[in-house]
Amino acid sequence: MRRWFLPLLLLLAGSSLVLAREAAAPKKDAPPPRQAVLLQINGAIGPATADYVHRGFAKAKDANAALVILQLDTPGGLDTAMRVIIQDILAAPMPVVVYVAPSGARAASAGAYILLASHVAAMAPATNVGAATPVRIGGVPDPGGGDKQPAPKKEEKEKDTKGKKEKAKPEKPGMDEKALNDAIAYIRSLAQLRGRNVAWAEKAVREAASISAEEAVKQNVADLMAADLPQLLKKLDGRKVKLQSGEVKLDTKNLALKTHEPDWRNRLLAVIADPNIAYILMLLGIYGLFFELWNPGYVLPGVIGGICLLLALYAFQVLPISYAGLGLILLGIAFMVGEAFMPSFGALGIGGLVAFVIGSIILFDTDIEGFAVAWQLIAAVAAVSAAFFFGVVYLALKSRQREVVSGAEELVGSLGEVLEDFAGTGRVRVHSEEWQARSASPLKQGQKVRVVGRDGLVLTVEPLP
Repeated sequence: MRRWFLPLLLLLAGSSLVLAREAAAPKKDAPPPRQAVLLQINGAIGPATADYVHRGFAKAKDANAALVILQLDTPGGLDTAMRVIIQDILAAPMPVVVYVAPSGARAASAGAYILLASHVAAMAPATNVGAATPVRIGGVPDPGGGDKQPAPKKEEKEKDTKGKKEKAKPEKPGMDEKALNDAIAYIRSLAQLRGRNVAWAEKAVREAASISAEEAVKQNVADLMAADLPQLLKKLDGRKVKLQSGEVKLDTKNLALKTHEPDWRNRLLAVIADPNIAYILMLLGIYGLFFELWNPGYVLPGVIGGICLLLALYAFQVLPISYAGLGLILLGIAFMVGEAFMPSFGALGIGGLVAFVIGSIILFDTDIEGFAVAWQLIAAVAAVSAAFFFGVVYLALKSRQREVVSGAEELVGSLGEVLEDFAGTGRVRVHSEEWQARSASPLKQGQKVRVVGRDGLVLTVEPLP
């Protein structure tokens, strides 16, 4: 009996351990918990924002998310980035809810288009939407005369002597008018697609109209109001939305909310694409290469300057840059550098400083909030550049008044000692070096002399009194 007791006990213990492990392990057939992915847009919409939203939708698709909530608070942004986000919303296989929040937030300009493109448009109390008029960027004049006030239409005029009349041909639309018409057609198509107020959508673009959350719900611009995310999920439950695959009914009960934060790539792109950072990187790149070319062999200024300049050029590819402003900045720096090498009594330096400041002001010539260089930064950089420029000029003028301390010219006036007695030509020591010397009067060994001239490798000396 004792012989079988111990093996039986071990067998029971092992079976219990296996059963406990299987019970603790998750079942492979158990479905993953249903979730809604939350993406947050705060600030101006740019390439970094579009990249963040695109990656967020891809992760939501991989996780088979039941819903994507895009929480929005933006003053607007770039048209290209806005259209990329809207394309992702329209192609999403799951419902997309754009939620203007928290209270005090806004969906202005590009944000209004994104809100109208969503399957469900929700807004928190004390928020607003609208002011979607496009703003032209850059310093290129409108070739079609779009910047000018429209000329009054011409009345019918006589075509020939018989009294025939015809209406004058309409003027060609300018670039601003083309952009406005394109924006109107785009926002109308989004409103029609989602069954929202098309007339107000056009008014938001044509007249820069803006309304509060309460008015937006009343005028069928937004679908509902919610104070926070839990209330939003509660109000979404049971609502029907149309996807590309067909109509679906939202089931938001017991839906886990997962926030997708920007990764390091998005954060780095957002930092580099900031106009103030791109402006600083450009200046560091130019100054770094300038110092490296001025003093070859230092290496570090050239390496730092090259990296900063490449990063700045990358940022300029995705920013609304005015190339006239960039050209003025480069011209101003060239003038200031030219003043250091070719003094012009301040003409080049002052002109370069003026061109530098003007170029910095119009570098990002746009009214879009978030895509402009702060005037405080421009003033600080201009002050530092001016101080550097005037410092170089001051040191150059001061150095011209100093005595020569090296080279052949420094030998004239130097003191030396006679190494041997001679009359006419002999040897002297000057600055611990032996020179052939010529003297009009006889000299004795050990006598002190002064150098009064030089002819090749022969010095002309005279005895000290």
